[in-house]
Amino acid sequence: MINKVVNSAEEAVAGLKNDMTLMLGGFGLCGIPENSIEAIRKNGAKNLTCISNNAGVDDFGLGLLLQTKQIKKMISSYVGENDLFEKQMLSGELEVDLIPQGSLAERCRAGGAGIPAFYTPAGYGTEVAEGKEVRWYNGKPHILENALTADFAFVKAWKGDTAGNLIFKATARNFNPVMAMAGKITVAEVEELVQPGELDPNEIHTPGIFVQRIFKGEKFEKRIEQRTVREG
Repeated sequence: MINKVVNSAEEAVAGLKNDMTLMLGGFGLCGIPENSIEAIRKNGAKNLTCISNNAGVDDFGLGLLLQTKQIKKMISSYVGENDLFEKQMLSGELEVDLIPQGSLAERCRAGGAGIPAFYTPAGYGTEVAEGKEVRWYNGKPHILENALTADFAFVKAWKGDTAGNLIFKATARNFNPVMAMAGKITVAEVEELVQPGELDPNEIHTPGIFVQRIFKGEKFEKRIEQRTVREG
């Protein structure tokens, strides 16, 4: 059994260099690879292209890499919680490719499955479709979307074993499984790290074959973007 454990987040990002493309799991601040993002910040790699559903908030998640101006381009679906993102985009410092959320998920999944492209009706008739091939299926126009892959994929799981098998918890599952499949080097940070055989094989969401490095995160803040409570 191959042991894929690394001792720290810093060790997990070894080999990360300027101009690379990264995938980062999570939805909002749910299920984001918090410890890996901090290690990327410390690594100092610049001109990064980051594929993520969102860009964090000003002082957390990918917002930390925007602060240090390590991100050159964001490929995302939703970016409305980050004022720094808005400023950098409007000033031209940050390239942005906005993608319908379902298309983003499928482009990542296709990349992990070895499917180079697919047709989807999402985005037809908008700026998303500009310059893309169009075909008609079942009487509806579909645009050609290319799959996405990355040099590194960073995901966060609830439990994992030393062989890299992963279980995600509830909605933190979101983009993590599809991105785990699409990275040349996939790094998983987990809350609980166990030995092979301790996880129920029927509950594993991502098999260890897709994971190259795994470590137990030092801490998880698990922040909430917009906390809504009821009075009284």
